[in-house]
Amino acid sequence: MEPVYATREDVQRALDVQPSTGSARQIDRALQSASRDVDSLCHRKFYPWQGAYGFDWPGSQYRPSWRIWLDDHGLISLTSITSGGTTIDPADVVPYPNDGPPYNRIETSLATSAAWGGGDTHQQDVTITGLWGYTLDERTDGALAGPVATTTATTLTVDGPTSAAVGVGSVLRIDEERLLVTGRTMADTGQALAADLAVQKNATTITVAEASGFAVDETLLIDGERMRITDIAGSMLVVERAVDGSTLAAHTAGAALYAPRTLTVARGALGTTAATHTDGAPVYRWEPPGLVKDLTIANAMDRLLQEQAGYARTTKTGNGGGKASSAVPLESLRAQTYNAHGRKARHRGV
Repeated sequence: MEPVYATREDVQRALDVQPSTGSARQIDRALQSASRDVDSLCHRKFYPWQGAYGFDWPGSQYRPSWRIWLDDHGLISLTSITSGGTTIDPADVVPYPNDGPPYNRIETSLATSAAWGGGDTHQQDVTITGLWGYTLDERTDGALAGPVATTTATTLTVDGPTSAAVGVGSVLRIDEERLLVTGRTMADTGQALAADLAVQKNATTITVAEASGFAVDETLLIDGERMRITDIAGSMLVVERAVDGSTLAAHTAGAALYAPRTLTVARGALGTTAATHTDGAPVYRWEPPGLVKDLTIANAMDRLLQEQAGYARTTKTGNGGGKASSAVPLESLRAQTYNAHGRKARHRGV
C-alpha cells in the first residue's frame, strides 16, 4: 500500500467523528484515494522512496546526449549511476534545477569525460539509484520508548512527543529504515492522576508526577474518558475533556494514564530494509508539503460526505444554482496545489 499525505486522525478531527473500527476503514480508504488523486493532479509522487529507475540513452532521442529528463520521478539525492554497465561517478553529474531538490533532470558534466551510453542498445541503458520523491522534510518528534529487537516485530512503543505528532498513515524513519504506521493503540504511560478529577467540563488541569513525559496535542485515556492536552505548565497538564466522542466522568487519584503510544507498523518500507533499533533511537516523521496535506484532507472529507449521501450531496453557490459539494473551495485548493507543486509539461519546437 502506498503512503498517504494525511493521517486518519487529521480527518477524524476535521469531521469531528468518534474513532471506531468502521469509520477507520472508511477514512483509510478515502485517504488512499485522495492521496493518489493528488499524485495524478500534480504528475508526481511526493513521498520518499529509495531505489533505482532505468532510463533510455538520451542520444537516441531529440534531447541532448548529455541530458536525461527524469519525467515524473523527482530526485532528492543521488547514490549511484551506471550506464551501459559502466559506473559513473556522481560527482561527474550535474542535477537541475539548481534550487532543487526535487531535481527533474541530470546531465553529465561537460568538463569531465563522463558520458551516457555504452550498452548493447539504447533501451534502459542508464540506471540511477537514489532517494526519489519531492522533498525530505523530516521532523524529529521524539524517540523509541523501548528497543526493536527483531526485524520482524510489527509493534513498537514511542514516547510522548512522538505520540502527539504521529498518526495512522505517517511515514517514519528510525536509523536507515522507513516504516508506515498502520495502527495505534493505547499504552500505559507509567504515570497516574495525583489528585481527583471532577466530572466537570471546566475541570481541565491534571497533576502528574512528571509532566515532561507528555506532549501538547497528545490524547490521554483515563478510565473511559479521552482528553487532549492543550498546554503543559510545571507538573500540570491542561486538557480538553471528553474528546473523540467519549463521556465526561469523575476520576480518582491513582487512576492510570494511557496514551496512544503503541504503533503497528509496516517494516522496511519504501525501498529500505528492516533492522533492529535501540531504546531511545530518534524517530523522524516525514511531512508532506502543506498544500498537499490540506488537499488530501479536503478530498478525503469530500469523498466521505458524498458517500454518506449516495454521491448526490449538493451545496448552494452565490448564483443560486446547485453544485456538487466539491465545487468552488475544493477546486480552488486543487488549483493552488497544482500551481505550487504540480509538474508542468515541457514543450519543444517541431
